[in-house]
Amino acid sequence: MRALIQRVTEAAVTVAGQEVGRIGPGLLVLLGVGQTDTDADIAYLAPKIANLRIFEDAEGKMNRSLLDFGGSVLLVSQFTLYADTRKGRRPSFTDAAPPERAAGLVAACAAALRAQGVPVATGVFQASMQVALVNDGPVTIWIDSAMR
Repeated sequence: MRALIQRVTEAAVTVAGQEVGRIGPGLLVLLGVGQTDTDADIAYLAPKIANLRIFEDAEGKMNRSLLDFGGSVLLVSQFTLYADTRKGRRPSFTDAAPPERAAGLVAACAAALRAQGVPVATGVFQASMQVALVNDGPVTIWIDSAMR
């Protein structure tokens, strides 16, 4: 599972002109599910995201997590995180999980984050989404559960 995490002051996702998810301060998490990903990847990733110390403390050091200050997550599925661009000019997505598998794992990841105590808003799986965000810092972190 691959997560591209952006620290935000706010973020929102819109589908067909309707806002379907919005958060204030917290993390925008673009989540890609790979062919071999399982619940074990979620068990690794959800606590990592909830406890990742990338928010500033009183001294300006990145020393606080979402749980420390009560931030939220906007979770958006993003199969393109599995793009393979090594050959040609058109990316291949053969390493991404098929939609029928990926949908359940994305939903399970949202549930696992909620179980950690994190408020979670989501996009709509397989929809054409417009994501708006104000990146704070900017801070952008890449986590790949296969590299644990």
